[in-house]
Amino acid sequence: MSNKGNSPGRPPKFNEARRPVTVTLPERTLQQLAAIHGDRARAIVKAAATTTRVRSGKAPPVEVVEAFSGQSVIVIGPSRSLRQIDWLRLVEIAPSRFLLVVPTGTAMETLEVAVGDLLENLPLSETYERGLLSELHQILRLRRRQQAVTKAEILLLRPGTDPCPKASR
Repeated sequence: MSNKGNSPGRPPKFNEARRPVTVTLPERTLQQLAAIHGDRARAIVKAAATTTRVRSGKAPPVEVVEAFSGQSVIVIGPSRSLRQIDWLRLVEIAPSRFLLVVPTGTAMETLEVAVGDLLENLPLSETYERGLLSELHQILRLRRRQQAVTKAEILLLRPGTDPCPKASR
C-alpha cells in the first residue's frame, strides 16, 4: 500500500511506503516486542533496524543514546583496545553494542586519560580502533569541559546466583 494523499483516519506512523502485514508470533516474541515499544509496528521496525544495522556494520562505533529524559549513556562497538584497560568493563547490551562500566570511585578523568593514552600509542593502520577511540575521547573531553558528566550505578549479580529464586511456600 502506498501513501495516500488526503485519506481520512489516523495519520501514518511512518514517512515511507508501507503496507499491512499479518503474522502469527509466539507469545514470548509479542512480550519482547512490547518491551521494545508499546506500539507493535514501531517495535518491529525498531528491532529490524537495530538488528540489520549491527549486522551490516553500519552501527556507529560510538553513540550517545538517551537513557531517560535529560540523561544519556555512551554505547560503543567492539573494541580490542579498550579491553586493555584492566579496570574498565565492556558490558554487551545488544549484539556488538557495549556500555562502559568503571569501578565505583573512579574519576571520569581517569577514563579520558586512559583512552587518550591508548589512542596515542595506536598505529595509524588501526583505522577502526582509532576512529572509535578518537570519538570516545572527544565525547569524554567535551562533556568534562562542559561539566556535563555524571555517573550512576548499575546492578551487577555474582555468577552462580539464581537471578529469580522461587518463592518459598
